[in-house]
Amino acid sequence: MPDIFFGMFFLVFFLVLGTILFNLVRGVGQWSKNNNSPRLTVPATVVAKRGDVSHHHHQGANGVGHTSSATTYYVTFQVASGDRMELCVGGSEYGLLAEGDQGDLSFQGTRYLGFERKV
Repeated sequence: MPDIFFGMFFLVFFLVLGTILFNLVRGVGQWSKNNNSPRLTVPATVVAKRGDVSHHHHQGANGVGHTSSATTYYVTFQVASGDRMELCVGGSEYGLLAEGDQGDLSFQGTRYLGFERKV
């Protein structure tokens, strides 16, 4: 019985470790790709906004837990060619943008740099 336990323990351990390493390598690759992409500014329209809320439950050493949440904000922009791109933006930028806003979108790869609204 202990052999099965240790086998399952190591299997789960290496699966979790592999998942962490995969995501780390993928994140570094995306960061590098963004850094090597040109900074572009193009006319665009805000066509959609959404927030992704994640909840986390933390258990303290004294048995008392607390819950926290975090929101990641996304805005979808449509450029003159009709192509759409969804970019992650900060909460303050998210609050300032409204669907239908038109202006100049600045980005680098998948990295949002800013949006200057045209009046």
